[in-house]
Amino acid sequence: MIVNNKSFYLASLLTMSASSVCAYQAQSIGGVALFLQVRHFDPTPGLPPVHKSPVLPPFVALDDHTLTFDSSCHNCTLRIVNAEDEVEYTTTITSDTLVLPSTLEGQYELQIIRDNWCFYGDIEL
Repeated sequence: MIVNNKSFYLASLLTMSASSVCAYQAQSIGGVALFLQVRHFDPTPGLPPVHKSPVLPPFVALDDHTLTFDSSCHNCTLRIVNAEDEVEYTTTITSDTLVLPSTLEGQYELQIIRDNWCFYGDIEL
């Protein structure tokens, strides 16, 4: 496969810039920035169609049991899923911060559902 050097350089630069911004945001509010991946979520009738352009994951930071979000997460569904793929906690994000129940302990997958997209990443509580 032939890679266009300019395209590769630009993609690398954008990735590094986004990582730096997330790290800066996490330091300024406290906590650790979470790296979220994206996948297509089972579409619900009436939601907008899937776009072909890349989707930018939201910024999320974790400090103990407190999650901090950027405004793109408002009115999204948050799910905490255990290793057996069972949803242990779910809620609608209505503010910039959310405190998870202290009864949640261990390794989980955090999922943020927005329209037809699921942003997900591993967390330890």
